[in-house]
Amino acid sequence: MELRVNPTRMELNRLKTRLAMAVRGHKLLKDKRDELMRQFLVMVRQNKELREQIEERLAQSFRKFTGARAVMSAEAMEEALMYPQLELKVQLSIQNIMSVRTPKIDWEKAGQGTTEAAYPYGFAETSGELDESIATLAELLPQLLELAEVETAVTRMAEEIERTRRRVNALEHVMIPDLEHTVRYITMRLEENERANLTRLMKVKDIVRAKSV
Repeated sequence: MELRVNPTRMELNRLKTRLAMAVRGHKLLKDKRDELMRQFLVMVRQNKELREQIEERLAQSFRKFTGARAVMSAEAMEEALMYPQLELKVQLSIQNIMSVRTPKIDWEKAGQGTTEAAYPYGFAETSGELDESIATLAELLPQLLELAEVETAVTRMAEEIERTRRRVNALEHVMIPDLEHTVRYITMRLEENERANLTRLMKVKDIVRAKSV
């Protein structure tokens, strides 16, 4: 196949430089992809364990809440939960993991600042199961925020891994082979030109020698 490229030494040197840069970039991207995969798998395991723990505790809380609804009237339940006394202040920042921007969630409680702050009601007219349900949810809140942080990081890392994989494949299967093929083509054409020039010089030398005899 005839390539549309100028077979000169300047072009050959330019393409060799591009090829060397592509090979180095390919290695760096492969190293980045491998490290991303390592950290991704660690976070996936962390996410799985955290989600399983939270889902188990949430199921317990919901069972207690269902039990409380069975013994409390709808009006009493609504009145008990109408005015929460605990406020949560959440601050969102960005952390960088292998050039992947992921959220970092920090939080602090505001309100009465006591363990009773989780209960927005008195205990006289409420079920003990409601107390247990709310206590479990209050304990789970930090883990829920951590789960949101980890799951978002996992999603963004998966997207970055896919982008890096496509770039690695493009370099490995398209750009580097094309550059190597073009370098070989120019090298071959330059060698052909050198042989042709050498042949012409030898013929000229023979002609000059024949005329001088």
